[in-house]
Amino acid sequence: MSTVTAVSAPKISGGSFLIGERAPDDVFTPEDFTEQHLLIAQTAEEFAANEIVPNMDKMEHKDFALTRELVRKAGELGLSGVDVPEEYGGLELDKVTSAIIADRLAKYGGFSTTWGAHTCIGTLPIVYFGTEEQKKKYLPGLASGQMIGAYALSESSSGSDALNCRTRAELSAGGTHYVLNGEKMWITNAGFADLFIVFAKVSGDKFTAFIIERGFPGFSVGAEEHKMGIRGSSTCPLILNDCKVPVDNVLGDIGKGHTIAFNVLNVGRFKLGAGCIGSARNCLESATAYAKQRKAFGKVIADFGLIREKLANIATGIFVGEAMAYRTVGMMDSAISQLDSGHHDMGPVRKVIDEYAIECSILKVWGSEFISYVVDEMVQIYGGYGFVEEYPAERTYRDARINRIFEGTNEINRLVITGFLLKRAMSGQLPLMAAIKSLMDEVLSGTREEGTEGLLADERKLVAAAKKIGLFAAGVATQRYMQAMQDQQEIMGAIANMVIETYAMESAVLRAQKLAMRNGEAGSAYATAMTRVYMAGAIERIESAARKVIAAASEGDMLRSQIAILRRLCKYEPYNTIALREKIAQRVIETGKYVVA
Repeated sequence: MSTVTAVSAPKISGGSFLIGERAPDDVFTPEDFTEQHLLIAQTAEEFAANEIVPNMDKMEHKDFALTRELVRKAGELGLSGVDVPEEYGGLELDKVTSAIIADRLAKYGGFSTTWGAHTCIGTLPIVYFGTEEQKKKYLPGLASGQMIGAYALSESSSGSDALNCRTRAELSAGGTHYVLNGEKMWITNAGFADLFIVFAKVSGDKFTAFIIERGFPGFSVGAEEHKMGIRGSSTCPLILNDCKVPVDNVLGDIGKGHTIAFNVLNVGRFKLGAGCIGSARNCLESATAYAKQRKAFGKVIADFGLIREKLANIATGIFVGEAMAYRTVGMMDSAISQLDSGHHDMGPVRKVIDEYAIECSILKVWGSEFISYVVDEMVQIYGGYGFVEEYPAERTYRDARINRIFEGTNEINRLVITGFLLKRAMSGQLPLMAAIKSLMDEVLSGTREEGTEGLLADERKLVAAAKKIGLFAAGVATQRYMQAMQDQQEIMGAIANMVIETYAMESAVLRAQKLAMRNGEAGSAYATAMTRVYMAGAIERIESAARKVIAAASEGDMLRSQIAILRRLCKYEPYNTIALREKIAQRVIETGKYVVA
């Protein structure tokens, strides 16, 4: 791989944050960006400001020729080929860079959707699973933006349940091509894409991926969907009517399409999470500028406590989201950097990404729900103008909603988080069951106070408590349901919520701690304030989810004793979040944007 390696710390197993303690040097943060990272971030920001923002209205009205031109320009700058190997026309940079670009291009949902589908799920299946011939034929065009990619998995009756697809593929009598019949729905870039990764069942049961060119016989595209948001992106059905696909265009192995579908979605999830955080940063600048000039009752509304609270909450979420996103891709880069670089087999890279499937799903869920909160508050700050098309809040509000459906619904991703943890625990890959047993023994004998010293000692203690609460609740549920836990979706979802909040809390604390080590307590005061504000709400959400799980898995005296244990685990001194938010909001208003220092 070329240039830019984020971290060279020991490889960390996916999901292991629940049972291990991390040091600040174990995580990669935005403060660790290299000069090249910063240069690429600047390039992406300038492209967004100079090319995307001035053309938003044209793209909103479906000027797809312009959209194609912008994708090509992004390709010329190298923004579209970051994940493509150099020998096929790409830059082959690290995953931190991928996340940075997704983050910085998130100025307009319509283009972000187009670009994301093209560079991620439209290109990476060929990068990771293509034959040498397929890579040479298609990747240079995709990396340069001369060719646009798309990804066709969903059908009208199989969205999240992708393996239940009805599209069929049959080998022709002469064995030269496959004949595909079926229809794909909600396909991003379909109106103008040149190349499609399409999934179908060979002989009715072997789920397989195919590379289909737009001009193949029997392939056609339906009418544009009229969407709630992301109107600047193209979304159409695909119609396969005896579509002839050469056998050379089978992607990967027959019957192994699920490996392609799910592995590539992990990349889409971490990029989507990063993009949501970048969008939130833009929203904060817009909302702050409006609040500083809009007057009510003789004052600008930025002077009002309840408006300042909103601005502080958004800034806090950006700090936490950045910490989570770059920690995740930093772990990927660290693991990838330890691979044998003497070959071009992408299999090991795929396995690294799959290792962090839990963290990718966490980022997707957290990021998409955070941006939903942000755009809602943005509309509220704008008041009546937030409901009017001429102002930015209205479009941003509509565009954000799809994120909770994209890349697997948040419900599915919550089941992935808990399901993967349990699967790895049962296989011994992650010593989760041993950690639960150890905690159960500890709480039954009476929880002990653990001394914590040094920077952010109280915050680190709260993170430790969050992990114990999650493990305790998961242990109670596991004892009650055992193998039948997969059928308890509400419990699985509540456990996922605890896991998500724990990862968010720890990521924020580690980032703040790292900043304090570098800049001193005074130089990291805002980072610490944002960390504390987030933790105050997160620990309450974790406690609430734990109560939900325990109440569902126990009753009578056992329930009462377990709730008593939960109370002991949740014992902490609350922060003065009103004063902390005031400090954060004042800094946002002074600078007009999100800042860490």
